Amino acid sequence: MLNKTVCVSLALAILAGGCGGTNEPTQAQRAALAEPLFETEYAIVERKPEDQFHLSEPNRANPDRNAYFGDLHVHTTYSFDAYAFGTLATPNDAYRFAKGEAIKHPAGFDMQISRPLDFYGVTDHAMFMGVAAAAADTSTNISKYPFAQNVHNLNAPDNMGRLSFLDRIRSFGLARALALAIAEGEVDQEETLSITRSAWADSIKAADTHNDPGRFTTFVAYEYTTTADDAGSLHRNVVFKGSERLPEVPFSRMHSRDPEDLWNWMDALRGAGVESLAIPHNSNKSNGHMFELVDWAGDPIDDDYAVKRIRNEPLLEITQIKGTSETHPVLSTTDEWADFELVSTRGVGMGRPIPSKPQGSYAREAWRRGLELDAQGITNPYAFGVIGSSDTHTGAAQNDESNFSSKLGVLSADAQLRGSVPLDFVESTVLKILPALEVVEVDSKNFLGGQPTEFSASGLAAVWAEENTRESIYAAFRRKETFATSGPRIRLRFFAGFGLPEDLLESSEGVARAYADGVSMGADLALESVDGQKGAPQFVVWAQADANSAPLQRLQIIKGWIDAEGQTHEKVIDVACAGGMSVNAATLRCPGNGAAVKLSDCSTSAETGDNELRTVWSDPNFDAERRAFYYARVLENPTCRWSTWDAIKAGVEPRSDLKATLQERAWSSPIQYRPSLPYKAK
Repeated sequence: MLNKTVCVSLALAILAGGCGGTNEPTQAQRAALAEPLFETEYAIVERKPEDQFHLSEPNRANPDRNAYFGDLHVHTTYSFDAYAFGTLATPNDAYRFAKGEAIKHPAGFDMQISRPLDFYGVTDHAMFMGVAAAAADTSTNISKYPFAQNVHNLNAPDNMGRLSFLDRIRSFGLARALALAIAEGEVDQEETLSITRSAWADSIKAADTHNDPGRFTTFVAYEYTTTADDAGSLHRNVVFKGSERLPEVPFSRMHSRDPEDLWNWMDALRGAGVESLAIPHNSNKSNGHMFELVDWAGDPIDDDYAVKRIRNEPLLEITQIKGTSETHPVLSTTDEWADFELVSTRGVGMGRPIPSKPQGSYAREAWRRGLELDAQGITNPYAFGVIGSSDTHTGAAQNDESNFSSKLGVLSADAQLRGSVPLDFVESTVLKILPALEVVEVDSKNFLGGQPTEFSASGLAAVWAEENTRESIYAAFRRKETFATSGPRIRLRFFAGFGLPEDLLESSEGVARAYADGVSMGADLALESVDGQKGAPQFVVWAQADANSAPLQRLQIIKGWIDAEGQTHEKVIDVACAGGMSVNAATLRCPGNGAAVKLSDCSTSAETGDNELRTVWSDPNFDAERRAFYYARVLENPTCRWSTWDAIKAGVEPRSDLKATLQERAWSSPIQYRPSLPYKAK
């Protein structure tokens, strides 16, 4: 609960400041952020082999490949927004957390993951990386500028409580004010770039310090944070294969807002031996811009654009704290599970959000648009695979519904601030005054509203790779043998091929044969003949539950295809049901399995659900002449959502306008069937 004395003190501070906490940029600041401020740099740092990783002996490679779980979207104190949230955790701290050690939340309590992850990548914002922390330190040169005053000593030990809220909201203006100062010549760009170089070098050093081949893999990475003119999110994380040669300065929106310029920079570095890929995220918040059929300039997508995009962006982050981007009920009207953990608004998660247009913002529709482009003879720029990650801003992955502290640091440190537990009259009155917060009434009680209530305890990136090393896991990224989960460590395999036997999964050599005679998730499938006949392919799908989560309820294949008139379609098909039940042939759905959740304590019906679901399925409506994609989705039995857990711990009723339960899930990367590929005969 918020302390009443703190509430009164905060109210007085707000009134004394004239409510000057607005987070709205001026027109001049908008203009400064819209134009390139820095010249693109291609300088490469050559690093010594002994600085790159521990030379421990990797485990023996498994040709059938292992499932590895990780997070490739992690912010630390070097990100300007994370610093505003009170985060002091460094990249080094973030990697310690991923390996199982406890680190401190900005509010002072410990954060510790229940099981170490297999891989991790710190992705601090390249835009002014490290500058907020430097500006807060009054001994630095950058702190002497007027625009830095709002962050002076922001995260001092005596300023980590509720009285700091107004300062934190104001501090979000730092990046905009700094951009304007650079544009107007008041600040030399080299002054900020030197800070960024130092922070970037420290992030690289931390990654290499903790990289331990065969045991724990780290990736050097960062976030490219750009937006459309209407604030639609076009953010990407850039992940480097190795650390032998790396750019001296990461490419940011200060170099260009145009993602095509990012790809050009990546291509140029690739030509110099620096391999990387970019992973877009929060397409759900892009207001339709992420998967448009035009380029940045508004011209129709052509083959040059498409080839460049898919070369540099083979993956999409499909789920994270700020929502899931698989699909939307408006786009998938026959998918009963399309409303999973949606955040359908633009904005950064504070204040009153603006709706984000679903069309052009979700993965399934993008895969359908890719079919249309492919049919026109244009390379499919949207044939991407999927991962999940967290987008944590505390250095610590957030994917446990029962222990979720969200991403806003001090500003989401307890259940009241997350909007899941009611405020009393004094608290709600004071928080209403803050310009970036919204108080709503639900069932005659006041709660914090806005995007944080929609935030999700998600997700994880997962791959099938021979061993836990940078080389092996990055190769999985490139071939798109990746899958995403909403948090649990569900294992999901997906293969396709012609002539695969129905009893494939009964054999100890089944996986080896699937690799040898078929293709895995993320790959293209070409038409083949079997014994001189052109038949439908077989899809092999297998899912194993996380032993620390709920059992599995149903296994699904989602198909998208294009017809002879150029129209695209989609269908959700249940292919395996818990309890040995059969799929209804008319509805293509499993019967209900009676799974239930007791909302008083979040206990579940343990007798329902399976530890494993698997099948070999053939599409009865397969058309060898029509392009199509297929991907697997597996759903757990229902369990409590984080907001319900918060309410139970506080001894109050769950908030009625928030979903009390959810079905955790995993998604495979799609297999693309392309009849235009060279025909093969077995």
